Amino acid sequence: MSEPRRDRRAERHTATKREILDAAWRLARERGLGGWSLRDVAEAVGMRAPSLYVYFDSKNALYDAMFAEGYGELLARFDAVDRTGSPRELVHTAATGFFQFCVEDPARHQLLFLRTIPGFEPSPESYALAVRTLDGLVDVLSAAGSGAPEQVDLWTALFTGLATQQISNDPGGDRWQQLVDQAVDMFLATTTTSTR
Repeated sequence: MSEPRRDRRAERHTATKREILDAAWRLARERGLGGWSLRDVAEAVGMRAPSLYVYFDSKNALYDAMFAEGYGELLARFDAVDRTGSPRELVHTAATGFFQFCVEDPARHQLLFLRTIPGFEPSPESYALAVRTLDGLVDVLSAAGSGAPEQVDLWTALFTGLATQQISNDPGGDRWQQLVDQAVDMFLATTTTSTR
């Protein structure tokens, strides 16, 4: 029995798309999310700008792919978390993991959480990854007795804010990182509806 033929054209297309996405992330990290053009990306991968439209029909389409990739990475980390501890321990783990995810890549943090690109709205498919991530967080917080919508809003504001402060005011340091466990304890002390 023979193996199915490889679709080399599709493989090349996928590889080029990956190269374009990597170049866009690299430029975003070097110049900021809005500090590059599709022409810059094309140049970085050694192609003419019009050829880039075969892969991404606009800069917002490229941002959308980056958004989906960022949330895919966050979901993968969330799914890999050891869930054998108590609900309170899991909230601590989730907060620390989220904080680290944000501060290790400021460009990704801006794209996913700060809405700094005028006119960019993620596609429904990409946004669905963000919703899945939030649903997972709600499950974790609910298990600790803190999953009401306003409590989830408080959690996201608190920990996105800590990460933003760290990135903005002490990049590479740990000033706000040191506050994560204390913030979790304060959050749970004021929001927990049951003793667990």
